Amino acid sequence: MTIRIVQLGVCLAVAGLYAQTTHHSGTQERKPMSTAIPGYAYGRPALAKSPVSLEDLDLLKKSVLFTGDDVRYLRMSHDVLKDQTEQVLDVWYGFVASHPHLVYYFGRKSDGQPDGDYLAAVRRRFAQWILDTAAADYGQKWLDYQHEIGRRHHRTGKNQTDGAPSVDNISYRYLPAFIYPITATLKPFLANKGHSADDVDKMHQAWVKSVILQVTLWSHPYVKDGDF
Repeated sequence: MTIRIVQLGVCLAVAGLYAQTTHHSGTQERKPMSTAIPGYAYGRPALAKSPVSLEDLDLLKKSVLFTGDDVRYLRMSHDVLKDQTEQVLDVWYGFVASHPHLVYYFGRKSDGQPDGDYLAAVRRRFAQWILDTAAADYGQKWLDYQHEIGRRHHRTGKNQTDGAPSVDNISYRYLPAFIYPITATLKPFLANKGHSADDVDKMHQAWVKSVILQVTLWSHPYVKDGDF
């Protein structure tokens, strides 16, 4: 693998990404943290409403044992991770860049080489996604953006945000498969700010649950109508 590919990296878990507003069950939802990142569309009126309801989201939370304690520990992780996002991305991108079958999804159709502009745009949104996951806000605007992120992985929306000349679709099998490397490699970063082992473990478990929730929502465009 060339140095160029390693430096560019690739993000399968996120192709477009989000902080303060209100969850119907009382959780405060945040406004987008940044509007300066190209393609960062959290909270924008033009986004389509998610076909998944807030009530459905609550049932998904119950299914992964996601509770108010997880919200608290995700928000604890925000201060832990906010100055480590680039280092986290270096680890994640290094993993993906070492696997040509994953790099493929950010390659140009014309020659199969990674598209540098596309990858640079994705990296900025991916860094924001780390912070927004740690913000732990689960209202309607957040839910709508999860649907948009799913579209950006799927042929219904991939490449449109950045005008990328890349392949048309990320195969669904790699979305759930990527949950493990994303969450497992995050734990050492959660331990870097002197928190107790118990707090680190609870932050990590909250991240695992949140990523499972998000990837489940991103899968909607891949599922046959009526089967989600």
